[in-house]
Amino acid sequence: MTDTTDKDSAYNPESEGAEMRFADKMSYGDYLGLSQILSAQAPLSKAPDELLFIIQHQTSELWMKLMLHELNAARDAISEDHMPEAMKLLARVSRIMEQLNSAWDVLRTMTPSDYTQFRDALGMSSGFQSLQYRLIEYALGNRNLAMVRPHDHDPASVALLEAELARPSLYQVVLEFARRRGLAVPEAVTDTPAAAPHTEVPEIMALWQTVYQDPSAHWALYEVGEKLVDLEDYFRRWRFNHVTTVERVIGFKRGTGGTGGVSYLKRMLEVELFPELWHVRTAL
Repeated sequence: MTDTTDKDSAYNPESEGAEMRFADKMSYGDYLGLSQILSAQAPLSKAPDELLFIIQHQTSELWMKLMLHELNAARDAISEDHMPEAMKLLARVSRIMEQLNSAWDVLRTMTPSDYTQFRDALGMSSGFQSLQYRLIEYALGNRNLAMVRPHDHDPASVALLEAELARPSLYQVVLEFARRRGLAVPEAVTDTPAAAPHTEVPEIMALWQTVYQDPSAHWALYEVGEKLVDLEDYFRRWRFNHVTTVERVIGFKRGTGGTGGVSYLKRMLEVELFPELWHVRTAL
C-alpha cells in the first residue's frame, strides 16, 4: 500500500493557478469585511452561551437588512408593473423568512440556566427595539406609530421610520396595481400612506373574491396574492417560533425591554397583515 500522506500534505494549489499572495490584492476577507464582522461580538459576561445569543441576533439583523432591500425593490417593481420581477423578489423574501425561522432551532439549544448566566448583562436591550424589524413591519403594513418611541433617542433611526411611514405599504402598492387592472379599490385605502395597521375592508374582500373565483382572468393579481399569503405564513411562523423559544428559555418572566415577554409575543400572533386574503381564500 502506498502512503500518500506526505504527497497530499505537500499539495500546493498555486501549481494549478490559485492566487496565494494578497498583499496588494483584494482578498475574500477584504471583500466581505470579515475583520469588522468577526470582531463585532463583544460578550459582557463570561457565560459561554452569550456568544450564541449575540451571533443569533446579529445574523438575524443581516438577514433583515436583505429582507428590507428586497421588499423595497418589490414595491418599486409592482408600482412599475414589473410583476415577474416582483414575484421573484417576494419569493426571495419568503426564503429569507425561512432562514430566520431556522435560526430559532439553534437558539433553542440554550437552557434557562444558560440564559440566566448573562441575562442581567443585557440591561434594557431587547429585540423589541430592533429598528430593522420595525421597518419590516411598517413595510408590510403593521404600522403602529407608538413603536417609533423606542427610537426617539436616535434621530437617524426616527428619520428612517418616518421615511418608511411616508411610503405606501406593500399591500397598498398591490391594491394600487389592482386598481390599474380595472378592479374597484376605495381611494381611502390607498390615497395616503397607511398610518395604522390595516384592517379588513369589505370592498377589498370583494376584490379578492373576484380574483380567486377566476384566477386565470386575473392571473397577475392571483399570483401576487399567493406570494403575500406565502410571506405572511412565514412571518407568522417566525412569530410563533419566537414565542415558543422565549417560553422555553425564560418562561413567563418579563422581557428585558420591559414587555410582558411571552404574553406580549402571543398578542402579536393575532396580527393579520393581509386579512382579506386569509379570509377569502378559504371561504370560496
